[in-house]
Amino acid sequence: MDNDFSIFNIFTLLGGLAFFLYGMNVMSTGLEKLTGGKLEVALKKMTSNKIKSILLGMGVTVAIQSSSAMTVMLVGFVNSGIMTLGQTVAVCFGADIGTTFTAWILCLGDIKETGSGNALDFVLRMLKPKSFSPLVALAGVILIMFAKKNKKKDIGRILVGFAVLMTGMSLMSDSVDPLANSPDFQKLLTAFENPVLGVAVGAIFTGIIQSSAGSIGILMAFSKSGALTYGMALPIIMGCNIGTCVTALISTFGVNKDAKRVACIHILVKIIGTIVLLPVVLILQNIVGLGILEQTVGYTGIAVMHTIFNVATTAILLPFTKQLVSLSMFIVRDGKETDFSHKKNLLGLDERLLKTPAVAVEACKGAAIQMAELTRETIIMALDNLKEYDSGKCETIIENEDIIDGFEDKINSYLLKISKKSVTGNDSRSLSKMMHCVGNFERISDHAVNLVESAQEMHDKGITFSGECKAEIHVITDAIRENINRAIDSYNANDLSIAHTVEPLEEVVDNLSTELKNRHIRRLQNDECTVELGYIFQDVLTNLERVSDHCSNIAGCLIETDEKTNLHAYLHDVKENDEIFRQQYRSYADEYFSRLGVSGVQAK
Repeated sequence: MDNDFSIFNIFTLLGGLAFFLYGMNVMSTGLEKLTGGKLEVALKKMTSNKIKSILLGMGVTVAIQSSSAMTVMLVGFVNSGIMTLGQTVAVCFGADIGTTFTAWILCLGDIKETGSGNALDFVLRMLKPKSFSPLVALAGVILIMFAKKNKKKDIGRILVGFAVLMTGMSLMSDSVDPLANSPDFQKLLTAFENPVLGVAVGAIFTGIIQSSAGSIGILMAFSKSGALTYGMALPIIMGCNIGTCVTALISTFGVNKDAKRVACIHILVKIIGTIVLLPVVLILQNIVGLGILEQTVGYTGIAVMHTIFNVATTAILLPFTKQLVSLSMFIVRDGKETDFSHKKNLLGLDERLLKTPAVAVEACKGAAIQMAELTRETIIMALDNLKEYDSGKCETIIENEDIIDGFEDKINSYLLKISKKSVTGNDSRSLSKMMHCVGNFERISDHAVNLVESAQEMHDKGITFSGECKAEIHVITDAIRENINRAIDSYNANDLSIAHTVEPLEEVVDNLSTELKNRHIRRLQNDECTVELGYIFQDVLTNLERVSDHCSNIAGCLIETDEKTNLHAYLHDVKENDEIFRQQYRSYADEYFSRLGVSGVQAK
């Protein structure tokens, strides 16, 4: 083999690697979009059951075809306070096992034909990547170009990515075929009889390309030379597993201590697994003389060893998850940390999650729910403060309003970053819904502060509403309290059945406000109320009515987005023609107007 040919041979190998990595990226991105982040989101609801955690980690990794992306997600979840450090250990084990699935896919390239030329040979030949990859690519391109639904386009991208990946694998395999008879290559391989060198090369190369699948693919390609044995390949596979931790390490810059420990545990698992299993292999090879370790390895043998290593490591270390956590805490020492339980800290909005937009959308939903709950707490505290003034509550409400303002800025900024990514239609609707609703949450908190200012003004001036006026305010604030709970519950649970009950109650609040304003005018005419108190009363009613309007906006946004209807047309239609709406209105009206001594209230 001459030098010119060797150079072009290397070019082909590098080009094949480029195709392989690009195909893997396209395929994993398409798979992640197709699953809509459902598997990844399940990680947030992780239980303490180790087996379930392992299975889920495997499922997510198989779905997105990347254990590195899986670990980066875990770092992001822990950094944002969504998951605890202890919950991630078993998931890491599952991710390690799940990443071996790619090696089994690559084994398709090593299918051997019988040579009989019968139907079985045809089937076996069609299973070879060189045979089916062009057809898969064609099907994918057709879906991308002509499909109207985004899901079908995503399937097309997965197919194209898979075809490109397998084409890259074929190129790498073809590039090393001439090496089988090369004396120089044979001499080079003898160096890998040193297991420590094999581990080091596998780790360094995988760390550079940041893909254990790519390294395993190249190792499989080199196995076609017929000069690679099980004993040489196994240390390299161990090194590849260590090297893939580089991505997790990179993702830990700027995160809290526990998030750093996630990556630390990921590395510890690989290193301890290698330290424990490599001597076992050396004993079997050099002392016991296990013959298979001296035999030539192929695609399937590499996939088997890759799987055995990760399964064995999991079996050995799974009983010691608490010790792994303790060891990671010893390596990454405690320092001054952020308390994620404090309401000022918005959970979930970690920049690392933006690499998987569907996961980022779900994380943002959690943050919006946190904002919604703080808004509920704040406005209900303000309503209670109207009944009984409390200076401590006033300070808390004002503090909460500042926090909610900050939440709105952070969530909207994060939503904008997600919107610049490639997201599905459902995720796009979720982004629109969140952006609209967080604005209403912030407005509600503004009105809570306005109510506090009215209460403070009366307290500072030593004036108070009459007993009749207080009773009226109690009635309308109870109605608003119920509507706030309905609006926020419908948002948090994405429950349209609750959302549909908000507008009838909002209509009742409007009519209650009108009734109370008329009563107030009569009191002014009869000199039963001062002008100064009258202004404050009007301000209170205006703010209460605006709060109810924002509740209507939140519920209406859910209905408009999820039912894909025009909100104004919907509201006009239900108010005029929907008997269920009218029944709900009459039920609410009877409940609240009866407390004012008014009966026979009819829906508009």
